[in-house]
Amino acid sequence: MHIGLIGLGKMGFNMRARLRQGGVEVTGYDRDAELTDVDTVEAMLEALPTPRIVWLMVPSGAITDSVIADLKDRLSPDDLVIDGGNTRFSDDRRHAAELAEKQIRFVDCGVSGGVWGLENGYGLMAGGSDADIAEIMPVFDALRPEGDAARSFVHVGEVGAGHYAKMVHNGIEYGIMQSYAEGYELLAAKDIIKDVPGTFAAWQEGTVIRSWLLDLLVVALREDPELANVVGYVEDSGEGRWTVEEAISNAVPAPAITASVFARFASRQDDAPAMKMVAALRNQFGGHAVKRPGE
Repeated sequence: MHIGLIGLGKMGFNMRARLRQGGVEVTGYDRDAELTDVDTVEAMLEALPTPRIVWLMVPSGAITDSVIADLKDRLSPDDLVIDGGNTRFSDDRRHAAELAEKQIRFVDCGVSGGVWGLENGYGLMAGGSDADIAEIMPVFDALRPEGDAARSFVHVGEVGAGHYAKMVHNGIEYGIMQSYAEGYELLAAKDIIKDVPGTFAAWQEGTVIRSWLLDLLVVALREDPELANVVGYVEDSGEGRWTVEEAISNAVPAPAITASVFARFASRQDDAPAMKMVAALRNQFGGHAVKRPGE
């Protein structure tokens, strides 16, 4: 099988390598001349057999919209586009409808694995028709870890379902990371705890909270035990917010995930206006002391 891959950033670059290791021929395109296999999207498409299969690994939102629009003008009936980025599931339906006007097929695929995917393989959540998913299974098989496919690949449902599953996956990821982070801060705050990194390391085998994220936490503490080289400012890429929005829309209580998203917002405030008001109110009703600027 031979596919095109647009977007050779942190994920796409490693995915191209893993696909090639798995026997899938890949012609990749990126605006970075040092990364790309060809100079133009047109040259990439010319290199592909028909019907052509093109996998996208570009940022969600306006950039994905633009790439989809460009491919709509360049591709032919029966070609297939796979969006492997972190697109919102509702955008998938719009993209599929736009491409369908030219009889171009569409599959969405949530991809998990980060920078470790080349070595470990990727977890994949696909949305699309049975026939389209079956056709591109060699691509999924090359990307996922070896072994039982059901442990790393799922055809979730129709178009949009793959990215919906990935959205919820990332929401869960937010909550797990926040729990580890709060546990870290509590351990570090207690004077009877003499070895915080060692405590986390001892949880890696046999405990009910062992996980790959815990393993990565141990690596982070090994490299920087006091986290002196990290600023506590945390961005969010959108999936956590979308998960909370979906929880509200479907009347599903998701307090842990919601709190983890709000914690990221709080991390970006040097002097939170809301907490300044809490301090002022405590002073008003109880005469509690407040800290003045510069204190």
